[in-house]
Amino acid sequence: MRIEIMDTTLRDGEQTPGVAFSPSEKFNIARILLEDVKVDRIEIASARVSKGELEAVAKLAAWCKEKGYLDRLEVLGFVDGTKTIDWLQKTQCRVLNLLCKGSYEHVRTQLRKTPAEHIADIRQVIDLAASHGIQVNVYLEVWSSGMRQSPEYVFNFIEQLQNAPIKRFMLPDTLGILNPKETYDYISQITSRFPDLHFDFHPHNDYGLALANCMSAIHAGARGLHTTVNSLGERTGNVALSSVIGLINDHMKDYEISAQESNIYKIARLVEAFSGIRIPPNMPIIGENVFTQTSGIHADGDNKGNLYFNDLIPERFGRNRQYALGKSSGKASVLKNLQELGIELNPEDLAKVTEWIVEMGDKKETITQDELPFIIAEVIGSKPVQERIKIENYYMCHALNLSPIATLSINIDGQVYEETSTGDGQYDAFMKALNKIFDRLNIQLPALIDYVVTIPPGGQTSALVETVITWKLDREFKTKGLDSDQAASAIKATIRMLNLLDLPI
Repeated sequence: MRIEIMDTTLRDGEQTPGVAFSPSEKFNIARILLEDVKVDRIEIASARVSKGELEAVAKLAAWCKEKGYLDRLEVLGFVDGTKTIDWLQKTQCRVLNLLCKGSYEHVRTQLRKTPAEHIADIRQVIDLAASHGIQVNVYLEVWSSGMRQSPEYVFNFIEQLQNAPIKRFMLPDTLGILNPKETYDYISQITSRFPDLHFDFHPHNDYGLALANCMSAIHAGARGLHTTVNSLGERTGNVALSSVIGLINDHMKDYEISAQESNIYKIARLVEAFSGIRIPPNMPIIGENVFTQTSGIHADGDNKGNLYFNDLIPERFGRNRQYALGKSSGKASVLKNLQELGIELNPEDLAKVTEWIVEMGDKKETITQDELPFIIAEVIGSKPVQERIKIENYYMCHALNLSPIATLSINIDGQVYEETSTGDGQYDAFMKALNKIFDRLNIQLPALIDYVVTIPPGGQTSALVETVITWKLDREFKTKGLDSDQAASAIKATIRMLNLLDLPI
């Protein structure tokens, strides 16, 4: 049986506090979801929200029409007479997800109407949509509360509308109240009464049960699931697209989905960048630590036959397996990292480096793989990395109502270069001055793709700042700087980056 995946990152995901996607960001997220991840449908907006929303939907609808995807583009609308339909007409979007009341209490108290009056209002919007060639799906808002408090209302709602031109009835656990048993029982009651209708399940994660509830919903006969990228959404968020894909592919072999897991990390990183909401490092499948083994015992087992692998192979999701360096590291973890860097150490030196890493990890120091050459140089006095580039001097200034400025003097293989630049911040000014120097040398520097600053909780104003920067040239790699000044810690990470490169100077 095939399960439809409808992703609502661009509508429900935007209800995450502080998240608002620009029209350009919506377009790029939608394009990757439809063409690369290949979800079946996407819900991209709520009707009548803003002028920007209208522009975003119109831009996407025009592109989808050209590509033949228009029936996969959906907009949330309301039981508001002609207003939603008029708005949709301006966008060319042809699929309306009509928000109706799935609970008797909400009809009686919020709308102050009878169920019959609400049904009549719904029919008016559906008929108007049909006259304009707009397909309608129906949301039963707070359906889970409705099933707990007034199941007969829910059954009557569906019965009254089952012969209307509605393609899908969508069942939201709006407040995230359900457990897996309730989800199975409630959806089973509905699918057994209405076996010919298509039902979607829309979970929220307030109790951390959204993914388990998806499993129950499918077993109970739901034909579609609603997800968001990175579990964005109101309160604790919706169910994560990445987790749903892993769940169905690995634990529900009798069901098929069109979504492609190989591009899931790509869309996760894009949404992280556009939303400003970082992916938790321990989030399944897409978190930074998910495919990172920390225990030296695990690294040893993997060295001897991949003994600690499971079905979640990182390459499935465009990821790589890593072995963390810290206080739990053994020689096997260090060896794995050295092998990836192409560095060989004799057993005695390997033991010294491992001991140093464990000691630093015990002090809560972050150690990245790309710092191993520097660590080896410090611990055993060898020179696997040559420090060709050193800072002679730098000056940075930030004054009120003036652009920050930086002057930099660096030594490259004994030759001193100096440049000055302004920027949006002190470190930005430093980087622009640095790029001026390397532009003179016709050398392209790596792109900075992530920048993480860590300050100990409750730390003093003099607390050490740790800056970890992710760079990309031919590959992604990280460098770290540590200093009581944030800009200085970033500069230290940058100089380490420069000395890791084989610069053609």
